[in-house]
Amino acid sequence: MTRVAAVDCGTNSIRLLVADIDPVTGELTDLDRRMTIVRLGQGVDRTGRLAPEALERTFAACREYAAVIEEHGVEGIRFVATSASRDAENRDEFVRGVVDILGVEPEVVTGDEEAALSFTGATKELAVRDSCLVVDIGGGSTEFVVGDDRVRAGRSVDIGCVRLTERHLLHDGVLSDPPTAAEVAAMRADIEAALDLAGETVPLGEPRTLVGLAGSVTTVAGIALGLPAYDSAAIHRSRIPFARVEEITGHLLGATHDERAAIPVMHEGRVDVIGAGSLILLAIMERTGATEVVVSEHDILDGIAHGVAAGVGGAARRAPRETS
Repeated sequence: MTRVAAVDCGTNSIRLLVADIDPVTGELTDLDRRMTIVRLGQGVDRTGRLAPEALERTFAACREYAAVIEEHGVEGIRFVATSASRDAENRDEFVRGVVDILGVEPEVVTGDEEAALSFTGATKELAVRDSCLVVDIGGGSTEFVVGDDRVRAGRSVDIGCVRLTERHLLHDGVLSDPPTAAEVAAMRADIEAALDLAGETVPLGEPRTLVGLAGSVTTVAGIALGLPAYDSAAIHRSRIPFARVEEITGHLLGATHDERAAIPVMHEGRVDVIGAGSLILLAIMERTGATEVVVSEHDILDGIAHGVAAGVGGAARRAPRETS
């Protein structure tokens, strides 16, 4: 077994996976999997910079993860940073902070690389035999990848639950609660334009199976299943029909903050952005003609871990530096 650590730092959350991977079969066994909402992409769409408070929230999570990584004695670490850090002018400040805490330099991957990692993580253990479309709805971007036993086409576009919420629903620091019909229509227009862009590279209507990843999709799945609390095992591999996604999206877009927060599976960090995230999923299903979405709890994080085990990217374990 090869013991590895993978960190995925996105626009809304930062996640850690420590796992043992069988070098022969590729089987991945979780030892620790956790997520922290840090909203690294706070204001990036407007200012082009990572906010000091967003950086500090992210570094605090990194310090927590460093202790977990050290405890498990991993052989290799890979830290992948996605949309927010790609877009930020001051990303060097982010890189220095991560190196100081974790002893490994974050890789600010391209959208295409992000898409390929998501596909590998989502499909490696699903054993999907037909061509499938994997969609990873993040905070700042959404990745579209078509493939079967290999990636055939991929595209990353700048629509995500945080980006759309900040762009259309946040006015002078005040969130529309619930959004108006005009605001929902504006989000829709952005999503449709992004789908047009993705469709130039990825044959969105061709695959027979739609696989959905990340927090917006898994939260919608948890609601659809009527779970009393978030249950990763119940959500993984669930199949949510189009009609339920449509119904849930309408409910979320019409609900107030308190009503959304009262939903049992809702993470507090997703309360204000889940409406936009569910709308992206609904629009994708409409565009592709998908009658259901297969939900995967395995995603880019698992793809990163498999890459470390295969010697792609990352670094040998280095002790984190002392931090005050």
